[in-house]
Amino acid sequence: MWLRRILLTGLVIVGLALVFVGISYAVITPPKPNDIATAQTSTIYYADGKTELDRISQINRVAVSIKDLPDHVGKSMLAAEDREFYSQSGISPKGMARAVWVAIRGGEATQGGSTITQQYVKNYFLSADRTLSRKYKEILLSIKIDQQQSKSQILENYLNTIYYGRGAYGIETAAQAYYGKSAKDLSVEESAVLASVIRGPSVYDPQLGAKQLENVKTRWGYVLDGMVAQGWLPQAKRATMQFPMPIEWHPKSATGTSGYLVQLIKSELRTKLKLSDSDIERGGLQIVSTIDKPRQDAAVKAVQEVMPDSAPNLKVGLASVTPGDGAVVALYGGADYAKVQFNSATDAKMQAGSTFKPFTLIAALKSGKIKLSDSFNGASPQFFPEFKDPGAATSFGQQGGVQNFGNSGFGTIDVPTATANSVNTVYAQLNIIATPKATVDVAHAAGVTSDVAANYGNVFGTSSVHVLEMASAYATIAAQGKAAAPYFVKSAKSIDGVFDYTAKPEVTPAFAADIMADTTVAMQAVVERGSGSRAQAVGRPLAGKTGTTSDNKAAWFNGFAPQLATAVGIYRPGPNGEELQMKNIAGYSEITGATLPVQVWTAYMTSALDGVPVVDFPAAANVNQDATPTAAPPSAPEPSPTVTKAPRPPTAEPSPTPSPSDTQGQPTASPSPSAHPSPTTHPSSHPTPPPTP
Repeated sequence: MWLRRILLTGLVIVGLALVFVGISYAVITPPKPNDIATAQTSTIYYADGKTELDRISQINRVAVSIKDLPDHVGKSMLAAEDREFYSQSGISPKGMARAVWVAIRGGEATQGGSTITQQYVKNYFLSADRTLSRKYKEILLSIKIDQQQSKSQILENYLNTIYYGRGAYGIETAAQAYYGKSAKDLSVEESAVLASVIRGPSVYDPQLGAKQLENVKTRWGYVLDGMVAQGWLPQAKRATMQFPMPIEWHPKSATGTSGYLVQLIKSELRTKLKLSDSDIERGGLQIVSTIDKPRQDAAVKAVQEVMPDSAPNLKVGLASVTPGDGAVVALYGGADYAKVQFNSATDAKMQAGSTFKPFTLIAALKSGKIKLSDSFNGASPQFFPEFKDPGAATSFGQQGGVQNFGNSGFGTIDVPTATANSVNTVYAQLNIIATPKATVDVAHAAGVTSDVAANYGNVFGTSSVHVLEMASAYATIAAQGKAAAPYFVKSAKSIDGVFDYTAKPEVTPAFAADIMADTTVAMQAVVERGSGSRAQAVGRPLAGKTGTTSDNKAAWFNGFAPQLATAVGIYRPGPNGEELQMKNIAGYSEITGATLPVQVWTAYMTSALDGVPVVDFPAAANVNQDATPTAAPPSAPEPSPTVTKAPRPPTAEPSPTPSPSDTQGQPTASPSPSAHPSPTTHPSSHPTPPPTP
């Protein structure tokens, strides 16, 4: 009896389900290509959620008939996405099962689980809607379309609606964007490239970088081999084919300084929210950024007003971050994204110079072996066995030499004084006490994401970093040791409300508050009586650090108030991406951290903090009161029969004088290695002692 009831119940459920499916199938309406073409543009707003920053894309599509296209255009797409298109219905149970199995095993399928028909239908819906109900509708529509439309018509609709990147929807505009020609004139090789990029334009567009070029070449080969396997391309012809590099493309939108912000926001939507390019371009999303318009305007104004017109080849990166939260409230990556897509705040990598010294100070305080009031020998030069490098030239006839600016001696000084004057010989001793590995660990914990060399010279900023990561790292100090990952998107929501994202700051405890208090006291001395004294014009408690690299190839000022941290980096790129010296420019004999960088920083922070309550930093905690420095004393110079000419040893940063003309010949230099990587490259990790600026 009970078995019969179970069977009857099961039959009723199955029957009702079939009725529901039947009704759904009967009433559901297949999309028209024009419905997809008129999908809504996504809009980005400033942090107030009201002021429009940019509209990401206007739909760019020109429909063409498949009869006017070469046969290989459609065949290359099928080789890439659905090789069983002509022999199967609108869905592929086998393909979906294969995709699921590959995902379970942790692999990546070269051919997805969706048919061409399913992908066409999926483009009809806002892709941000990832619910089971949407998938159910997708399957029903795919079956219905396959029964109502010919294979040729389905393929034509697909080719005319799929997103290819570069703002192009459909094969005709894609052919123009990638090869400057009509789709009817595409070669087999070019068609295979376009069939490859639809899988993810940000991953396969070769214009975006070397990795994308490698990705698309691999995918391109997969497509052509698929055409051979299906009998659509002779193997002999395939063997002679060369990859056809697409033409350079410049976006029509995202111009000016805001263009850099738009690209960073789109990147975060892809990486953190896992949205596709199509989701972002036409998903009708309402995106609220972290960018504060008054502060962003202040950043642009500061760069425009401070940077000299006579030196247009100097590049500036500025990033401003909320301590303890990570929200990027302002960022300057360049003057016009439409002309230069290289972002000086997030793409350029400059040697950090003396802006790395606070990380060594934190490491030394964490070790428990020093306190702020400890006295160190600030004489110059000094020679340390730890700074020896057999592969490098000698300094003063001896390995391991470290020198202050102008070879000036500072006598016996405490840590804040050494920080204010960027005394290299004292900080060399601090890194010996702390150990280079500890400096690396502190930098990474604070927010530096680039590789940092674990050698004694790293205290002098021998590693190359981005402006944004330095702003984030200094924000950690400002937040009393709370590290927060930088982010650009506060929220993103689809118009129908199905997709709804709100950012949750990623905050982790990195350092003890008492160590941060003592570090900040030393960094305040830089502004109060050291190389960053120009920042006093902001008129509130501030802490920071200047930095200048060897031969004046990069200059920095990074600093913070309790409520806002900002980093400014300046460099001069050469024609091949190399760093050039910044000497005898715009009335300065040398561009240093105490000149243009601190001026840009001060102009920006004066405006950015206007109306923000004045807050004092925590008082010194005076940790490690029982500590006694244990660093070995420096050695005296040893005579050498043969003196190898070497670059000057590291130099300290003097306090600036009020006007540019008065600072000529007064570098605020922090050392960097003898090998000077370009802003786009990583430095060598070879443990060479840092030479002078």
